[in-house]
Amino acid sequence: MDINNIFDRLVLLTGNEGLNKLQNTSVLVFGAGGVGSWAAEALVRSGIGKIGIIDNDTVCPSNINRQLEATSLTIGSPKASALKKRLNEINPECEITAWDKLFCKEDASIFNIKNADYVIDAIDTLNHKLDLIEIVTGLNVTLFSSMGMALKIDPSLIKAASIWKTDVCPLARSVRQGLRKRNFTDDFTAVYSTEQPAEIKHIQDQNTSQKQINGSIVTVTGTAGLLLASLVIHRIINE
Repeated sequence: MDINNIFDRLVLLTGNEGLNKLQNTSVLVFGAGGVGSWAAEALVRSGIGKIGIIDNDTVCPSNINRQLEATSLTIGSPKASALKKRLNEINPECEITAWDKLFCKEDASIFNIKNADYVIDAIDTLNHKLDLIEIVTGLNVTLFSSMGMALKIDPSLIKAASIWKTDVCPLARSVRQGLRKRNFTDDFTAVYSTEQPAEIKHIQDQNTSQKQINGSIVTVTGTAGLLLASLVIHRIINE
């Protein structure tokens, strides 16, 4: 296969100059779940030359409804490594690094964030999310951050805006509050939904006790991931 041919349709939109910019760009994606996996794949399919994927989780059956690397054959595999294998099959010339590790500020240096051109934040845990936001913006690396996509079912209500202009989304509210407590005054673009969260459902675990879960659907998480990738691509080709 001639690898150059995979971007023929892309070049019709970006031109050779735009493709060259994409191929010379480095992106880090933190979180390889229902949002991050779609963002990472969209970037690789759009000619990004270097991408890093960070996630410490392993694939489980309940991931299959929305996460690209999750299949019946990858259950039990590290998510980041499983996604790397898939992305290598899409574009073998893309430089892909997978870290099967949890992001924490104490180990942030291993991800070489300062050398990235863009960072996509698809982390769910609030404190780690706040730490990443502070580190990335402090290094003057462009950040695009996903807010909460669970308990949502209408992808048409997903938007992109300054974190300070987000509304409705409970996670975005928690992020704003957390950043204010840290005296954070910078800005970055957040992808969020203006849909009111659905009622939380419950399931019975094997011990017949009630366990709270947050329902999620690929049409919402995937749309958020694609929008995050689109923000990166648009910024690159219009620089």
